[in-house]
Amino acid sequence: MRARLTTVFACQSCGAVSPKWLGRCPDCGEWNSYVEETVSERAVPAAAFAAPIAEAPLATDARLPTGLPGLDRVLGGGLVPGAVVLLGGEPGIGKSTLLLQVGRGVAARAGEVLYATGEESPGQVRLRGERLAVRESRLRVMAETDVARIVAEAEACSPVLVIVDSIQAVREPSLTSSAGTVSQVRESASVLQRYAKVRGVPVILIGHVTKDGNLAGPKSLEHLVDAVISIEGEKSSSRRILRGTKNRFGSVDELALYEMTGEGLAEIPNASAALLAERRAGLPGSAVTAAREGTRSLLVEIQALVGPSAAGSPRRVGIGLDGARLALLLAVLEGAGLPLASREVFASCTGGLEVTEPGADLAIVAALVSSARGRPLPEGSVFFGEVGLLGEIRRVPAAASRVKEAAALGFTRVFLPAGNAGDAAGFPDLRIEPIDRVADFLREICPD
Repeated sequence: MRARLTTVFACQSCGAVSPKWLGRCPDCGEWNSYVEETVSERAVPAAAFAAPIAEAPLATDARLPTGLPGLDRVLGGGLVPGAVVLLGGEPGIGKSTLLLQVGRGVAARAGEVLYATGEESPGQVRLRGERLAVRESRLRVMAETDVARIVAEAEACSPVLVIVDSIQAVREPSLTSSAGTVSQVRESASVLQRYAKVRGVPVILIGHVTKDGNLAGPKSLEHLVDAVISIEGEKSSSRRILRGTKNRFGSVDELALYEMTGEGLAEIPNASAALLAERRAGLPGSAVTAAREGTRSLLVEIQALVGPSAAGSPRRVGIGLDGARLALLLAVLEGAGLPLASREVFASCTGGLEVTEPGADLAIVAALVSSARGRPLPEGSVFFGEVGLLGEIRRVPAAASRVKEAAALGFTRVFLPAGNAGDAAGFPDLRIEPIDRVADFLREICPD
């Protein structure tokens, strides 16, 4: 039975489908995003045999190391056999460089790796590989945009890892639409996913991002894969942050810091020291917090600027912080006797990180109070703790790990919730300051 072709119009922003062209997508609100596409209606296949759960084959716990410890940590311990990983990031951020290093590491340790590129020639990939000292003979490179040929080559060489650069550049030949459209991205990813699950081979896909910072293509692409890893960083800076936003086989709170060098991405061994390297101590509005990122504690600087309002409605701006929590903390400070209603407030987490956990509340409060009163905070201090609506300081998890990180970097004083004071008992060289309420905290750090 032959498949019947049907013409539809698909939104290239969110993947919504309509039988006719629309000027504005009713789902996402984008204008002029509908493109005509041809899809095939396939015959319904015969039913498959469903086995009892006790008879299903057990998945192996063995993971494939990538050769990059930071990336392995973000993935939850390495690549899971049969997993599909989507690596997203802006153009020029280092996605291809990172995965070429991954290909080198896996090929050197485990076996053949297939690197399929739809945007470069093999010579261009080799040129970048020469710069990165990638010369592994078991790293095979092919320039191909036909996803069926990529899968056929993978079947022939039986690699331990397949890398596709990028999912927006490959296409399924049975569809008439061009590469990068919603139907092509969705179908190409489905073909590669079926190969990964049947053969038990991990597949890494490179994905582009839109101008809004979201992954390009249909939202179903993120649901289709097992893990989504983003690589972030300012183009003017050499620092890169790897962060997991979805992971079926591990935590999504892990991150890794890398430095872009002439030999590729190199992991920063002491992330806390790197994040605080440019901090200028002794200035009002600067506070250090011990944030929890996955299984690690990182010391980061919180900066605040409180000034007079130039307009009728003062602005409240948070960069790298949860805007809702910033508004909550400002309301709590008002209740504690610090007038901020008529003043503009700017707060930021430095280093390009996003710290949204409640454990950073106490440091944000300290930075705001310090800036509002024009007084620097006590030298050598670290602040962490959750602030409640009633002005109480609540316990946070992993307090001992946070205190340990502060001690390792030479800090001498730690302000923490009174409920966590017992967790800091093993650090006799630190001055521990248990805090119960915000009002008491204000009198302690910046008295009137």
